Amino acid sequence: MTTATTRSSDRRISPVFLGIAAVTAVTGWAVWTGFASRTGLALFLFVTGAWVVSLCLHEYAHARTALHSGDLSIGAKGYLTLNPLKYTHAMLSIVLPVLFVIMGGIGLPGGAVFIERHRITGRWKHSLISAAGPLTNVAFAVVCTAPFWLGALAGVPVAFRFALAFLALLQVTASILNFLPVPGLDGYGVVEPWLSQRVRRQVEPIAPFGLLLVFAVLFIPAVNHVFFDAVDAVLRGLGVPQADTYCGFSLYRFLTGSNPACEAAIGV
Repeated sequence: MTTATTRSSDRRISPVFLGIAAVTAVTGWAVWTGFASRTGLALFLFVTGAWVVSLCLHEYAHARTALHSGDLSIGAKGYLTLNPLKYTHAMLSIVLPVLFVIMGGIGLPGGAVFIERHRITGRWKHSLISAAGPLTNVAFAVVCTAPFWLGALAGVPVAFRFALAFLALLQVTASILNFLPVPGLDGYGVVEPWLSQRVRRQVEPIAPFGLLLVFAVLFIPAVNHVFFDAVDAVLRGLGVPQADTYCGFSLYRFLTGSNPACEAAIGV
């Protein structure tokens, strides 16, 4: 393993990230205490903030793994500061994922940081760099669902439980989508080092459109049904009821009026 050296300023956590984390913490407290349960604004900001934090850590995991694998240029690019504005694909990494959450409640994979792959030797290192990001989403899903699969929901406010369930849904969808072996996604980056040069050259032109292709396919009703059945199966395996994720999504979209059961649960 290469000894990674960077300047301390390259590793200093960005005030932008700290601000996002602070908003997430404050609004999480507001959801927990019921401070804004009637408007749902606190839950909206909490879920959105937590989602952006997970996206920043997703990209950080790619960068940190690349740094320790031999790409010492990572630090100077600002990727280790967790500042979302430093990512080479800020639109793909942050803006589009947040918009997709707001519009449709689906965890859109972010664009990877720019890694100078020629500095890195060893197929396993290349695969691990690609896997590091979605593994962060998996870790987030485990943390969000821990109160459910540990049976530790006693004392957890209902609105906060719904928020965790919806966050878990986002992390599970992001994990599954990211690990698809489709060019342009992290899953393909995991297997790419093990493919022949001929196959890589043939697939390379598809990479910029891989994510768009995945979402176009997801619009096919039969595929969409199978995908979300798989997501629901994972969440059920982690102890998260489908009703909780639905109520979390309804609260996030300010749609509680469409579900009296969710309204009754949070006391609206």
